[in-house]
This record gives sequence, C-alpha cells and structure tokens, in this order.
Amino acid sequence: MSSAEGKNTIFINRELSWLEFNRRVLELARDKRVPLAEQFNFASIYGSNLDEFFMIRVGSLYDQTLLKEEKKENKTNMTPTAQLHAIMPVVGELQGHCDKIVNKLFSRLKEYGYEKVDFSKLDKEEERFWKKYFLSELYPVLSPQIIDRRHPFPFLRNLETYVGAKVKDKGDNTESFGILPISSQFERLIFVRVGEVTKVALVEELVRCFAHLAFGRYAVTESCIFRVTRNADINLQEAMQDQDLDYREVMSELLKKRRKLAAVRLQITPKASDEMIEFLCHKLMLNRRQCFAQSAPLAMNFVRPLTARLSSEGLSQLFYSPVRPMQPPADFSLTKAVNEQDVLIAYPFQSIRPFINMLNEAAEDPTVISIKMTLYRMATDSKIVEALINAAERGKEVVTIVELRARFDEQNNIDWSKQLEDAGCTVIYGFDEYKVHSKLTLITRKVDGQYRYISQIGTGNYNEKTAELYTDLCFVSADQALGEEVAEVFNDLAVEKTTAETQRLLVAPLRFKSVLLEEIQRQIDAKRAGKEAAIELKCNSVSDRDIILKLSEASCAGVPVRMVIRGICCFKAGVPGKTENIEVRSIVGRYLEHSRIYIFGVGEERRVYIASGDFLTRNTERRVEIGVRIEDPAIKNTLINMMNYQLRDNVNARRMCPDGTYTKVKRAEGEAIVDSQMEMYDYFANSWAEIYAGYALKNGKRSPAGQSKKKAEVRKIRRPSLLRRLRERLSKK
Repeated sequence: MSSAEGKNTIFINRELSWLEFNRRVLELARDKRVPLAEQFNFASIYGSNLDEFFMIRVGSLYDQTLLKEEKKENKTNMTPTAQLHAIMPVVGELQGHCDKIVNKLFSRLKEYGYEKVDFSKLDKEEERFWKKYFLSELYPVLSPQIIDRRHPFPFLRNLETYVGAKVKDKGDNTESFGILPISSQFERLIFVRVGEVTKVALVEELVRCFAHLAFGRYAVTESCIFRVTRNADINLQEAMQDQDLDYREVMSELLKKRRKLAAVRLQITPKASDEMIEFLCHKLMLNRRQCFAQSAPLAMNFVRPLTARLSSEGLSQLFYSPVRPMQPPADFSLTKAVNEQDVLIAYPFQSIRPFINMLNEAAEDPTVISIKMTLYRMATDSKIVEALINAAERGKEVVTIVELRARFDEQNNIDWSKQLEDAGCTVIYGFDEYKVHSKLTLITRKVDGQYRYISQIGTGNYNEKTAELYTDLCFVSADQALGEEVAEVFNDLAVEKTTAETQRLLVAPLRFKSVLLEEIQRQIDAKRAGKEAAIELKCNSVSDRDIILKLSEASCAGVPVRMVIRGICCFKAGVPGKTENIEVRSIVGRYLEHSRIYIFGVGEERRVYIASGDFLTRNTERRVEIGVRIEDPAIKNTLINMMNYQLRDNVNARRMCPDGTYTKVKRAEGEAIVDSQMEMYDYFANSWAEIYAGYALKNGKRSPAGQSKKKAEVRKIRRPSLLRRLRERLSKK
C-alpha cells in the first residue's frame, strides 16, 4: 500500500470539495474589489451552481441509496448516505452566508437609487399602489389551488416558485393548504420609479403579500414562498435496451422524464411553521435535512433583469470595464497562417472568428473534400454549425460526432443534429458506453493527388458565446503526421472503437491517463537520478485516484508539483510526508478558467500538452477526451508563460492549506499586482499581427495592413491602461 494511501489522510470527498469551490464563487459576491453588479452576478452563479449540484450530484446519491447495498466511493470510503449527511449542513451554512451577502448587496444598491421593496413594511399609500398592481396585472392569471379530499396535492415543477398558505374556510372554519403557482409568464422583477428612487419588487413577494385576495372565501393564516428542486440525473443506458429505438427519440423522451423525477430539495422563505414544513416535506417525500429556510430570493435568476436595468441606466461603474476578444487584421486567414506555422488561439483574449472563417473558407475551397468535427455544447445561434451546413450544401463530406448527453444542452443538440442531417451532414451520436467530450476538427484537402490535413484540438467547446466567457485554448496545425493521427481517431469514433495507440495525441479512455502516469513517473525517475524535475498542471478538477496517488509519489520523491485547479480537488496539498511538495491554487475570477495545460520537466526537456479532459475519473475512464503534445517551441513557450501568470496571480488566486481549506493569496509588501486573466490581454496584444506577419512575408506582403497595424498599436496602449486602472483600484483596497 502506498504511503500516500495510508488511512486516506490526503483524500477529500468529491461533493464536499465541490461545495468548497462554490464557496469560493460566493466569496466573490462579497468581495468589494468586484464591482457591485458583478457581485450580484457571482451570487447568481453560486445559486445556479447549487441548483445543478442538487439536480445531478445529490440526485444521483439519492438514487444510490435505493440500492440493496450502498457502494462506497473509492477515496474516503463514504457511502451515499454518509455523503448526503455530510452535504446538507454545509449547504445550510453556505446558504446562511449567501443570505447575508445578498441582503448587503441590496442595501448597497440604495446608493445608486434602487431600493428593494419590503412588503412587510408598506405604508398605506404603498399598500394601495401594490394592491392595485396585483389586482390588475397578476390576479387575472393566477390559479389558486386548495388541497383537500377532492383536490389532491399537485405536481410541482422543478425549480419553479410557489406561494403556499394555510387557509381557513370563513364559513365552517376548516383548515386547508392552498397553493399559488407563480407563472413563468410573469416578469420576475417589477421596477417602479418613485421620485429619485427606483423601487424593485420581486413578483413572488408581491403575490405572497396579497395572497388572501386570491383565495376568496378562505382566510390566510400563514404563508410562505417555496421552491422544489428535482433529481435530473437521467439514465440513458437503461432506456437504450431496445436497440431498434432511435437514439435521438430516446433522449427526447428522457428529457420529458427528467421533469418528473423525485424531489431532492425544498427551499422556503421566510422561515415557516413546523406544521407547514412537515406538510410540504410529507407531500414531496423529503426529510427535514433537505429543507432549507432562507431570506435571500429562492431563485437567483432575478439578477439578469436587474443587471440589465442597471446597464441600460448607464451605471457602467457597477460593471467590469468592457473588454472584447482581440481581432486579427481584416485580411487575416487562419488557413494560410496554419500552412506556414502551428497556431494557438487563447479565448477569450483572442477572437474565435478566425476559426469560424477557416471553416467557411473550407466550405468554399474546391480542394477540400471533407470536414469532421466533434460537437458537445453549441451556441443557440451557432455560426460554427452554420459553417458546417454551408459546407455540406456545397457538396463537402461533413461528418459530425454529436454528443446528445451534454447535460442540460440535450435539447439544443437534438435541434442542431436535425438541421445538420437535413443539410446532408453525416451525424453520429457517439458511443453507448462513453460520452464524446473531445474538441476535435479535421479538414481534409486533396492537392495534386495527395491528402493534406488541417487539425484543430481544443480545450473548450465550439461555442461562440462561451468563447467570450471561458479561458480556453485552440491549437491548429497542418502537420501531416498529426493529421493522420486525428484521422485515425475519427475513423475509430465512427465505428465506436476506442483509440489505443498514438504518438502525440492523448485519447481517453485508453491513451490518456496512461500517458499522464508515464509522464509523472518520468519526473520521479529524473529526481531519483539526481536530475532536475518539475510538474505543472492546470485543469478544472481532480478526482482520479490513480493520478492522485502518483502525484503523491512524485511529491514524496521530492518533485515540486504546482497545480492550478479551479474546482474539485479530492486530495489535500502540503500534507507532511504525503503531499508536502504539492502546491494547489484555485483561480475564480471574471472568466471561468476552463483550459487544461499539462507541463512535465524543466528547461528544453519540458513536454507540454493541452487537452479537453480534467483528472476526474469520468474524464479519464468514461469519456472520449482528446489532448495533444505541443512541439512548436514558440507555442510551448506561450503556454509556459500563461502558466507562470496563473501561478503568480495575487488577485483571484486562493491557495489550498494542508487541511483542505483555501486562503486568499495576499500580495507581499511591494509586490506587483498580478491578475492573470487581465494580464493575458496585455500578453496577447500584438499576437495576431505577429502571426499575420509570419505568413504575409512568405506570401509577398510587406506587413500587416496599415489599419490593422494601427489597431495593434492601439491595443498596446489600451490594454496596459486597463491593467493600470485595475492595479490602481486594487492598491487602494
């Protein structure tokens, strides 16, 4: 048994680690260095994260408790029941923090002329106004329901809000329970201008205030607002037992089923009586641990209309300074550039448009015979899918591997798959046993009887929207040997075969974890031989037990391991004799850190990879992931520099302590402010012009177009200016 295994002293439960990540998100909602509207946004992200956590993770755990024998997870040996018992008090604690934070945010909003309506403190004039509003705008479409022997308890929709009330019949004084569904047709926020102040009312609080008017002959003795979260962890494998069924039809039916799965959480505001809570828990088959009373709004999606209003009123000081992905020169062609050199595009600092343009150029290029692409999450209005459809309509062979099991994007993927098929594309739905999470594109040309490839390997989805919100990497190469490997992967995907042999590519599940373990072992061997060794890893989450134990072994051998892990980390860093040479940082900031960079070794011997997969067991063993070893010296250097910025971040970074908690990285006296995300704008300020110049000179062009050159020069001035303002603001805190 490995010394790192011992009594599992280094392991952290996956679900508890995720909750600690969401705590870091919530901390940004109270960070006064973050503009006020953005603090609201982080509170909203915290809330939507928690909704998904209950729907998927908690829902799955409850399903597992129904088995005859509960299976323990393989790191902390906790059963599903034990995990649920551990989760609930942490959620309750976090909700208490969230309540205080949201209340403070609303208080601060008063400074800018916006005041949340407190319906428990209305004066006579305010009461008359809101009563009139209720009767004219809401009452006509409300559907009150009384629960009694003739009217059973209704089905409550997932994540929808209801007003619940204890009512008495004014005639015979009998008690019943009443429900008022808050229609999704209602505007969540109501804005009313009163003098210099804009009053902000939550529609559910307005309905609760005047609920007695909706129940007619019933008197309301108690009322509350409540919301139900349901299990959304659907099981595709069970539904696919009949092999004659159409995969897309099965997924559509499962999406309908998802809406009706068991309840896993009940939220109530304000705190209700024990009698009302017991009634709701009984009807929803929940225990009291699954019920959370809170003072903050139950659904945080009110933030979007609120911040939209603040933006429309010109309150720009409440938001981050606007920045846009940097565009290349007007006549830049990624197709031409990649035929001269490998190209790395870093989102959101650089634009995704050159990649989309490359697909459109391929559609019109008579030498292009096929385009193959894996599609996991796509934008609702996807220019990338439009480019593929354009190519198919022009006679190109277009093959798409569409993963319908991209959670909560299933319907969007179903819709796009239909359009792709209608356009003549070949649509393959991937494996039964593995999700295809790869980000892979292959453009094949035939020139002078020879096949020529352009390969693209990415860390993030082909999604124009997230390309402006997530930090991701897009590697494009015309290397023929690499193209042949990519072609082989696509051939394997087409026949549901897992790829077992590669040279430069990482391909899960067979040739991903094994390569990582080999690379870690290589560093262990180097250190034991008295040579320099180092490991630097950036990914979103780590839970794979084999990788954790191998990293612990590297630490015990004296290999310095520095990791940037945004979310889940199922081991403790800095534990003496176990992981003392491992440093773990988490960066949660303006953009969602999503890129994966793996660096092994030092100096010229460093081997650098980017990949679509994290170190979660689901990525390493149950998905088809793709990665690539970078050979181009300039791109390797860029990735190393990006990693260095992350490791020097002292604005958004938090460092893990040996007990598994995180502390904010504080700047030493006189140390420069380093916001790694904003530093990237400065770092890439002239990158497009440099790439352009690299191929333009070879094609007889003197330099980037004058206008593009001016833009590049302007960027050199503008980006540092943005950083300077940031540093000035932070230095005053």
